[in-house]
Amino acid sequence: MPIRLSAVTDAYARLAEACPGLTVRELEHGEPAPRGGGWVSAAALAEGGADLDAFLAWDDAQVVRDYGQPARPDVVASFGLHRYAWPACLLITTPWFLHRRVPRLPVTHVSYDRTGGGMRMAVRAPDSFACLPGDPAAALPGARVVPDEETLRAEVRAAVAEHHEPVLAGFGPRTRRRGRALWGMVTDEIVEGLWYVAELLGEGDRARHELELLLPGATRPYVGSAAFRELTGPDGEPLPTRDRASCCMFYTVRPEDTCATCPRTCDADRLAKLTAAAAS
Repeated sequence: MPIRLSAVTDAYARLAEACPGLTVRELEHGEPAPRGGGWVSAAALAEGGADLDAFLAWDDAQVVRDYGQPARPDVVASFGLHRYAWPACLLITTPWFLHRRVPRLPVTHVSYDRTGGGMRMAVRAPDSFACLPGDPAAALPGARVVPDEETLRAEVRAAVAEHHEPVLAGFGPRTRRRGRALWGMVTDEIVEGLWYVAELLGEGDRARHELELLLPGATRPYVGSAAFRELTGPDGEPLPTRDRASCCMFYTVRPEDTCATCPRTCDADRLAKLTAAAAS
């Protein structure tokens, strides 16, 4: 497997191919992070000040534009946190899923822009990453070889927590949520982000299995397990779903249009949504 800019370059390229609405650019050594326009650093979001105000103003305007009504400030903040954490988790889980490499990406290494019609992320090449024995990337600077898959899964959980802990500190007061509820949101972003991308790659079944091993429950600070289960469709076909650990609060804007994994959505409504999605 060729290694270009870093141990995660190939994974980010494949992520962009599968999900064209999300692009990841690795910054060259010494290259400054992008600024201006809609760019914001994860570190600035974590500070919870004016940059976070500007970030959430986009969500506030989007709700009014798309749904014709304002949302409560805590709902706007929950939308904003979801829209950041979903791609941020993929920066770590995608290299793990595809190549068994787990980068450490503190908030100082990541910038984000979602104002141009898609999601763009700029990432400073990780100072360190974990990998398994026999990986050709083990010879790269910063590589930390771990002995087995379970140890590597622990590295995934630690890397996601390291990045999101300061981000949650910034968003938390705005969302009016505390520890367990905030980490429930991160748990859901880990699972649903990778599951979505893996489905695009034709590897949804493997992703569900891998995520069940990654989040079996009782893996603090995360809340609960991957929580996959199957429903039976109208023709007897299995329809995978899961039970979210948190709620994105979209029901406060459109009560009749909750997502298929929402804790508020009963199985009959889930079946209707999943069947309609499969038909389309």
